[in-house]
Amino acid sequence: MHIRFDVPADPDYPGRVAAALSRVRLRRYGQVGAALAAVGAVGLAASRGFGWGEQLSPVWIPMLVGGALAMLYAPWARWRARRRSGRYAVEGSYDITDDNIMMRSGSESGGIAWDGVDQVRDTPEFWIVHVRGVPATVIPRGLMSAEDAETLRTFMAGRGLLQPR
Repeated sequence: MHIRFDVPADPDYPGRVAAALSRVRLRRYGQVGAALAAVGAVGLAASRGFGWGEQLSPVWIPMLVGGALAMLYAPWARWRARRRSGRYAVEGSYDITDDNIMMRSGSESGGIAWDGVDQVRDTPEFWIVHVRGVPATVIPRGLMSAEDAETLRTFMAGRGLLQPR
């Protein structure tokens, strides 16, 4: 297998990549925040029914507020990543073989060996490649031909790397 495609100097592309990678990294904040907010809201509502409930309000209110702030952290971080990365738009290319993924951008290049890849997550726009459990890079499906995308999907599924959305 040898797949090669170019990445145009699109000012939105680096922001979409940054948002996709941060979404994976920040998912826990939303989950933990929702749990904290739910426990805080239930605790606050339940304590109002008891005479001693006012004594526990200093516990439930910060939990509720902290949970809400944790849920807002991920969208805020994605917004910042998109805003900061917009200035990194340079032309580049991908060369994907049976052995590795090579990425070139401007004067820099880097690669990831398939042997080091733990899993690949499927998102609507990208395949997010994980190395040692950490999102390492993305492969943009929209920039490659449908035939190449299917070839790569089959290759990754055959290696047991492709995880559903």
